[in-house]
Amino acid sequence: MSRTPHSNTLTGWREWVSLPDAGVDWIKAKIDTGARTSSLHAYDVEEFQREGEDWVRFRVKPWQESHADATIVECPVHDRRRVRSSSGHQQDRIVVLLAIRLVDRLVVSEVTLSNRDEMGFRMLIGREALRRGFVIDPARSFLGGRAPKEMRRRNRGRS
Repeated sequence: MSRTPHSNTLTGWREWVSLPDAGVDWIKAKIDTGARTSSLHAYDVEEFQREGEDWVRFRVKPWQESHADATIVECPVHDRRRVRSSSGHQQDRIVVLLAIRLVDRLVVSEVTLSNRDEMGFRMLIGREALRRGFVIDPARSFLGGRAPKEMRRRNRGRS
């Protein structure tokens, strides 16, 4: 039996990613092999029905210290899960499917919506997204490149 060879993509322990479905060009993410599912900072989460299906509307604030570039996202609810945080607390979360551009590769992945205001990163990329051919070098960062300087300044609350 032969296998089609595929190349693995090297990523660091943190990367700048984009969420094209959500209109987010830059958001800093932590690569977290301890998390099964990816997680995105979302607020003003509101569920609604569209043509008999469960949908969710939420806001994404891509920068840590600024409200600049906040965007509203609407998408179908993919699932609901009880998630255990790194601190051991369980929380019920909405799961959506989002395209994530990580180190110039686009993967569609399950993403839980949570309040990450107190966390260092607006997004975590979990194992489910990484199993599609990513190899992590925990000693390196931003192997996919850095956001433009203006975007990095916004992330630090400077315009």
